[in-house]
Amino acid sequence: MKISINEKLAQSACTRFNMMNLRFNFCFLVLFTTLFISTHCLGPFCLPEKHVALFIFGDSLFDAGNNNYINTTTDYQANYEPYGENFFKYSSGRFSDGRTVPDFIAEFAKLPFITPYLHPDYHHYTDGANFASAGAGALAETHQGLVIDLNTQLSNFKNLEKLLRKKLGDAEAKTLLFRSVYLIHIGSNDYASLVTRNSNVFQSSSQKEYVDMVIGNLTFVIKEIYKKGGRKFGFINMAPFGCFPLLRATNPGNTCNQELTTLAELHNKALSKVLQKLENDLDGFKYSIADTFTSLSERINNPLKYGFKEGSIACCGTGPFRGINSCGGKRSVKEYELCENAGEYVFFDSFHPTEKLNQQLAELMWSGTLDVIGPYNLKALFELI
Repeated sequence: MKISINEKLAQSACTRFNMMNLRFNFCFLVLFTTLFISTHCLGPFCLPEKHVALFIFGDSLFDAGNNNYINTTTDYQANYEPYGENFFKYSSGRFSDGRTVPDFIAEFAKLPFITPYLHPDYHHYTDGANFASAGAGALAETHQGLVIDLNTQLSNFKNLEKLLRKKLGDAEAKTLLFRSVYLIHIGSNDYASLVTRNSNVFQSSSQKEYVDMVIGNLTFVIKEIYKKGGRKFGFINMAPFGCFPLLRATNPGNTCNQELTTLAELHNKALSKVLQKLENDLDGFKYSIADTFTSLSERINNPLKYGFKEGSIACCGTGPFRGINSCGGKRSVKEYELCENAGEYVFFDSFHPTEKLNQQLAELMWSGTLDVIGPYNLKALFELI
């Protein structure tokens, strides 16, 4: 094992003292200095030199409880049993039985769980913030008035950026934002709501035109974060949500909704193209995009291969595939069934993954190879300074 210069100096210094107490005190002082020589202070906050914060934007897949603090309905909240009980032992507002994908990413990055931006006790400015809101879309019209749409999430980020500059100073805040990773998932509600509210939007626009609106709004937000210093972005592409329990339960014959599957595929192609363009156009722009569409399709169709017993039926809900959105009995339909072991299921409720699936997806995002994520994985993004 190689010994650093600092360690050699410490060893040499220690040998010059014969008295036990003096030797101990001096060695402790030198080793303490060596251990903390890489610490960097941002205003009143002292952090490791390579500290990387995590800022999260999106919908219910990423929401850690922001909707607990807005005027909305229980359709867009998960702060009641049985949500969260398999890990947190209480309902934090996460749409799962336990941790979400960003929770696992934070763990892998040696960060605490990232606090919802709207939480009244939110003070961990230097670790990042979670702006995601269940039900949110890239389009302001999606569940308007009941959720925090993507553009409002951007406004909240800009408010936090001003606070960081006030707390840390301009130079330190710029460094923090430059090194941070920005994790984003948005769009599924923009598409799924077309079915759940029986929209006639395609009478006036094509599928491609609608997808272009969603991608256009997302692109605007990415560029605005870039202007504030963001350089490292993580994405997951659109899942095959036409085959989720909610959409199968409401589709004639309880089959997958092919229109939504087509929209997901169009979205994924458009997102891939726009990220490549941003990489070419924006100096220093780096990104990671995980192929959730393929990864989740495989687990739905072959659950046993990935350690699940059930890939199509939700753990919590009622009706076909337990796809009626009644988990917890706080929504319009009160009756619901709950499985004994959520870890055997791909889906916890009609639209959201179990903690076990979230962990598998997060592991692929963190250290997956180019067949599932690229051009960087999240581990590589966090290590870029």
